Amino acid sequence: MDECTDDNVRRLIGLVPQQRVEQALRYRFVFGQYACLKSYAMLAELTGMTDMTFGYGKYGKPFLIGYPDIHFSISHCRKAIAVAVGDVPVGVDVESLRRVDEALIEKTMNNSEQAMIHADSDPDMEFVRLWTRKEAVLKLRGTGITDNLHDVLLGPEHIETHTCDGYAWSLAAD
Repeated sequence: MDECTDDNVRRLIGLVPQQRVEQALRYRFVFGQYACLKSYAMLAELTGMTDMTFGYGKYGKPFLIGYPDIHFSISHCRKAIAVAVGDVPVGVDVESLRRVDEALIEKTMNNSEQAMIHADSDPDMEFVRLWTRKEAVLKLRGTGITDNLHDVLLGPEHIETHTCDGYAWSLAAD
């Protein structure tokens, strides 16, 4: 992301509430700070709200205090930022393509998913595609990675997945 600069971080700090600035500054690297601030700005634009205060559920899922009918999810990776907003619960995940080892595949994927990964012409991208699906569902549910990862994609959720140049993203909704 070309926009990820110290100058843009400073510019965004002046546009977001202190709660979000404090959260952003906990990130060690400029990219994390930028993604945290930029995702807030994107959420504000999508909701039409200029002053949002976050609360957090039992497992850390954020929500907008005072707006129970606005649901959102935020994710970022080295190549992209994703923000989803809906009138029903949503979950979004975006991940950069990376080399994946067999131990991680076995830990996170069921036998059918492992077979899909190994049969694909680009197994690393297939892993990332499946992982974003799982992460989007977990964000939708608001549980984080507390569920049995092998069974995550067996639920009733609707999931849409896309791959781009070097990354994949998925959106899950009830």
